[in-house]
Amino acid sequence: MRRPLGTAVLLLLVGAVLAVLGAGSAQAAGYRYWSFWEGDGGKGWTYATQGPSVVRPDDGAVQGFRFSVSEDSRDSAQPRRAPDFGAVCAGTPAKDGRKRVALVVDPGTPADAPAGERPPALRTACAQVAPDASTAEALASVAKPLRYDGSAMLCAISGYPRSGCGEQTGDGGSGKATATDGPSPSDEDATTGGDSEGSDGSGGGPSAGVLTGVGAVLVLGVAAVLQARRRR
Repeated sequence: MRRPLGTAVLLLLVGAVLAVLGAGSAQAAGYRYWSFWEGDGGKGWTYATQGPSVVRPDDGAVQGFRFSVSEDSRDSAQPRRAPDFGAVCAGTPAKDGRKRVALVVDPGTPADAPAGERPPALRTACAQVAPDASTAEALASVAKPLRYDGSAMLCAISGYPRSGCGEQTGDGGSGKATATDGPSPSDEDATTGGDSEGSDGSGGGPSAGVLTGVGAVLVLGVAAVLQARRRR
């Protein structure tokens, strides 16, 4: 049975819209970097709102770092170990004039690793530092070597990864995360992601160009249907 011309046009229209939306999704890209987290009183992890050089945790705090690929802080992967101070620092007795900070360092999965590298195992450490020490100082005491870039963004913990720092992944590989996309040791770069969504300010949804393309396809499709009906 032959399909009416209007139905055929509508099917083509639907296919075109799906193709345009698919192209917009393919353009989404993330950033590969170390994100910074704070233990929330044993309830889980909270994405840090300040950089590790600014945060000065209390004795008994738990701080976490996770290496992964994400578009921004809203979809960033958490450390895969619960923030349990007692478990991490059980073998480190308290000392007068020092504080203990539990650290969880999660290098992530092979899928998040840069090409040619394999992530080391997740590790925990109990840093015993001066009472006014920052998280960055606590991390440096137990997880050297650390590597930073020229904008003071934390690029590597314990030498991982060997190279690179906050590069954009996916189709738009020319971009780079800034010090505000990931943990930073400088006061000027205190934020660690917030709602930052990449260099063009766009999130994971369709861009303005994609929406414009969808609108154009819809207009052309409606016009084709109306023209077909006039000819009948």
